Amino acid sequence: MDAGMLPQRRADRPTLAAGPLELRAACGLALAEGRGLMLSDREFRVLYELARRSEEIVSRQALYEAAWGAPMRRGDRSVDVYVRRIRVKLGRALPRWVFIHTHFGLGYRFEALPAPGAPGA
Repeated sequence: MDAGMLPQRRADRPTLAAGPLELRAACGLALAEGRGLMLSDREFRVLYELARRSEEIVSRQALYEAAWGAPMRRGDRSVDVYVRRIRVKLGRALPRWVFIHTHFGLGYRFEALPAPGAPGA
């Protein structure tokens, strides 16, 4: 593997913040309005990769490779399952916000936006 392709160590990754959500990569911690958000390690990796590439459409394959560390097999829907789980957890913790947006046939995009119908939306 090319040295430029080696995954970045978790401790070398910055803390990311979007609205009331904070992702601390060094310790794999997600905070929703300062409260811990219970994410599995893989859920955190999927969410962090999306947030790291904020406002960019990230393909399912790129998310899979970032979170699983291997190429995605044809027909694998694991990324979709994990995105759904993350959305549920974020929705419970931060119901007035939407973070993950689907672009059918392309992938997912991360952007912190007020949920439709939320104050200020």
